[in-house]
Parts: sequence; structure tokens; C-alpha cells
Amino acid sequence: MESPEFWADPERFVAPVRAQHPWLARFSQGLVVHGCQANKDLLADDENLHMGLDGVVDFYGLQDTSWADFMRGMLNSQRGLDHARIRKSVAHAFTVRSAKAMRPQMQRVITSSLDEWAPKGAFDFAEFAANFPVAVMCAVLGVSAEPIPRLRAALEAQLAALTLDKAVTPDFLAGYDVMWEFADDLVRNRDECSLNPALLLDAMILARREGNLDDQELRYLIMVLLFAGYDTSKNMLTMLIHLLIDRPDVYARCAKDREYCRTVVEEEGLRHSTIATPFRQVLQEFDYGGIRFPKGALLAMATPLGGRDPQAFSDPMTFDPDRERESSHPAFGRGAHFCIGRYLARQQLEEGLHQIAGRLRTPRRDGPITWRPFLGPWGLRELPIRFEAA
Repeated sequence: MESPEFWADPERFVAPVRAQHPWLARFSQGLVVHGCQANKDLLADDENLHMGLDGVVDFYGLQDTSWADFMRGMLNSQRGLDHARIRKSVAHAFTVRSAKAMRPQMQRVITSSLDEWAPKGAFDFAEFAANFPVAVMCAVLGVSAEPIPRLRAALEAQLAALTLDKAVTPDFLAGYDVMWEFADDLVRNRDECSLNPALLLDAMILARREGNLDDQELRYLIMVLLFAGYDTSKNMLTMLIHLLIDRPDVYARCAKDREYCRTVVEEEGLRHSTIATPFRQVLQEFDYGGIRFPKGALLAMATPLGGRDPQAFSDPMTFDPDRERESSHPAFGRGAHFCIGRYLARQQLEEGLHQIAGRLRTPRRDGPITWRPFLGPWGLRELPIRFEAA
């Protein structure tokens, strides 16, 4: 799973593994849950499993660092009342209504980007997509997106820590310092101003003043929201274009039919090629599906493989938005850690796809593509395309 050959074509390796066990395999650092139903069940098991970021820290041997404190202290790593308290401080900004209210902002951001990039006639789509979702997240926070290009290396480095590659250690340690300083400056500068509770950052600062967040939790939360707004949605948008290049009929319909984009994104894109493989760690020995999981084991919850499970989906490797629905996919997780930004992510992907399909006609690949590691936010690192600009 750590090899570039796997990143480019997981199915080549997973198909023979399924013949040995329908939903479980091993990798160098623990276990891989690759079945659809097992992903859904185990992601919802908050009693026996918790976010496996302690295991990630242990892998790197960096227990006594500020980065390790962040990995253990961020929202994703919390359980029970602490998790509920921190999540509640931002939940109002990620409802269905709030996501829909952001649509005009999404339209402005993507239109502005297309105005700049479409006249080129050819570019790396992965590079283009990097500017969209994070700008929307900055709008949700109520902060300027202007510094983001300067922070991209730090954002990339932090997410690379999830690939379990010790070669990236210096990068993510340095990137953590950059992100902490950015979040700290945001809070300090905003703390001196009159606050508007309608803006998420201001609401979070007010929650800190009311005792619902402490100083460290506030800064960690800003960092997590920026990571979430940066990598996952841009990787998924790039993946969708990669898939749709081979389905020009579907792509052309997306340009005309905004509602159809919802089917393409939610029903099929996130099933066929979602990009997140979160970790879980076993809190206590337990049994599931005839397997006894030992305490402390690290699990890679391979949701991209779960969406391709032939026990859950007929002809799963065929990308077909009009297929009959047989099962729900596990892309956004389950349980207490069900993705808080799922409604915003869907709106971004749907709106982005609709606008892009309307402006970049008949896209085709224009050079070699490269892939990101499967662990962490998977997807294409480079997707050079050529197109006719509408």
C-alpha cells in the first residue's frame, strides 16, 4: 500500500486480497479494512475504536513535540464530552442551511478562478483546484484567503504526515510551526477587534471567552479547518475530472444540469473514488466479524476501497452515475466523527463541477499524471489537461 504502483491502481492489488478475506488485510503498520460494510460498522464503533493519531505519533517517535500535542489534542482525536463540546462550537457553520448559503460565495470564487485560468487552454488541473475549496473555507471562517498560497507547503506537509513516511518528518514539523503561527496571529489580531458572531472565527473566539474552548483548542481548530478545506475537496474535484474525461457524455450534462452534478458527486464520485483513509486505533480487545482485534492495533479505514467492494456494488470499477443504487458508501465516515464538513464539501464539489464543465469544454489529458500516496488524502498530484475554453 506504500508503493506508487498501488497509488495509481489499487484494484490491481486489492482484487487478489479480497479472494483471501472479503474485508480485511494487513499492511506494514497494522490492518486495512477494505470492505464496505466493515468500514461503515467499524467507523461507527466509538466504544472500541478511536482516531488512530496516537498510533501515527508513535510511528514517528515524536511523542514529546508540539506537533504530537496537536495530533493528540485536535478535534479529531477527542472523545466523549470533550469532542462534543469542541465540535458544538463550530457545528452551526456546517449545517445544510449554512452550506447552501455559501453557494453564492462558491460561485464567485470558482468564476474568478476560471476567468483567470480558462484562457490558458491547458494547465495542471490539480494546481487549479488547489485554489478553490480553501478559499471557500476562509470565507466560512471570515478571514482573507490571500495568505493561503504562501501556506500551501505547510498544509501539504501536515497532511503528508498521514502517509507514514519518515522521510517527510522534517517537513511536517516545520509546517506545524508555520500553521501554529498563522492561527495564533489570526486569533491575536481578531481578539483586538469588535467581533461579529455571524463569522465563524469570531464565534469561536467568543466560545473561548465563554469558557467553551481554551486557547490551544481554538488554535488547533483553526488549523484543522484549514487542512480540511485545503486538501480533501481539491483532491476529490481533481479525481472527478480525471474520471469524467473518460465519460464526455456525463461531463457535458454536468455543464447544463446543476442538479445532475449532485448525482455525479454524491452517488457515484464519492463511491467510486473517494480520497480519505482515516486511521483508527483499538482501545480494548474486541471481536467483529469473526476477527479478534488486539488492543493498540492500528487500522487503516480504506473507504476508497470500500466504495469498490463487489459485495456491496455490482461492477464497482465502472463509473456510472446512472447506476441503480445498491448500498450507501462510507466516504464521510460514521459515528461521532462523521465528517462535520460533509454538506459544505458536497456543495463545493457540485458547484465547482457545474461551473468547470460549463467553461472547460472537451477536456482531455495532456501529459503524464502522477498520484499521491494512498494513505492520507489520496488522489492525483498532477493532472495536465487541454480543453476548449467556452
